[in-house]
This record gives sequence, C-alpha cells and structure tokens, in this order.
Amino acid sequence: MIIYGSLVSPFVRKLLGYLGEKGLEFELKGVGIGDPDPGFQAASPLGKMPAMDDDGFLLADSSAIIQYLEAKHPEPALIPADPQQRGRVIWWEEFADTVFAACSGKIFFNRVVAPKFLGREGDLAAAAAAEADELPRLLAYLESAIPASGFLVGDRLTLADIAVASPLMNFRHCGACIDAATHPKIAAWSEAILSRPSMAPWIAKEERMMARVLAA
Repeated sequence: MIIYGSLVSPFVRKLLGYLGEKGLEFELKGVGIGDPDPGFQAASPLGKMPAMDDDGFLLADSSAIIQYLEAKHPEPALIPADPQQRGRVIWWEEFADTVFAACSGKIFFNRVVAPKFLGREGDLAAAAAAEADELPRLLAYLESAIPASGFLVGDRLTLADIAVASPLMNFRHCGACIDAATHPKIAAWSEAILSRPSMAPWIAKEERMMARVLAA
C-alpha cells in the first residue's frame, strides 16, 4: 500500500496513526501542495492529501480511506459497531477535520506554510484572529468533553482520539501551544495519544523536519 501525503498535514497524520494502530504495512510517499507526481495525481484527482494506492485501488481523502480500510481490516476496531459510540466517533472526526483543522490551518498556513513553503507573506492578522477568537472556544469544548478514562469514546482508543489529536501538532508548530495550566486534560490526553507507538515515530520525524524548516 502506498500513501501519498505530507507529514505536516493533520489529515495525513490522522491516517498514519490509524494505520499504525491497525498494524498495516505501507509506504509513505511524500508529496506537497500541487505535486505533479503521477501516482498522486491519479489517486487524488483534486490534488488533495492523503491519497492511497492499495494494490491498484486508488482513493483520496483521509475519511474515505479510513472507512475503506476499516471495512477491509475490521480488527482491531477503531470505529465501534455500537450505534451510539459509532455516532460519537464520526462526530469527533468531523469536529477534527472541519472546525479544528480549519482553525489550525488558518494559523499554520499563514505563519508557516506561506512564508516557509510557498515563499510569500502570510496573513498574520488572520492567524492572530483565529488564535484569539476561534481557538479558545474549541479548546474549552474539548477540555470539557475529555472523560476521566482519557479516551473520547467508549473508554478505549478509537479513531476519535487519533483524529482530534492530529491538528494539535499544527498548533504546536506555529507557536499556539496548549497551556497545561489552562487545559490540563487536553495536555495530558494529547500527550498520551501523540506518544503512542503508532504516532510517535512520525511525530519525531515531523518535528525534525519542521525544526529545519523554521530555522531556514
């Protein structure tokens, strides 16, 4: 299986964590925004990442890929069969992929991607507004929703935890870090999820890459 994507994408990060928890073997082929790689273009007609080539079956979008793989490799189940728990997992993934990733994207794109990867000035006012006006509300909701078990759904690891933790790395890269004093549950929960064996090696590689990018 080939996965096309960049380590700094929260959607790619989510998929890598999911694949690790499933124990599935794959090759990550790094691509960037608008990458002309023919395999990536074939798998992702809109140029969005991640994309997948599973023995000739091509698919793009992290949620679509995960639904496909969950059906193909049902154990261990990361999307519960219980109707209520399944609904909650899908809700948390939607929260992560839309409002949470969108907020992190406004900050990360304008502070990091635009100047460091695209060679142009970012909209720093938009980044500051997202950090000041949008992020506190999202973090307050997440802080209030993390159960004592340390897992978002069903007292065990699910796709929900992987999906919601993934955008937090983008906040970290652009200086919008989680204050453990203000959000102690998020700090402890995210550290536990991002340090799992399924994610920690990718996070370490990503941090080394970003250190070089930010120092340049």
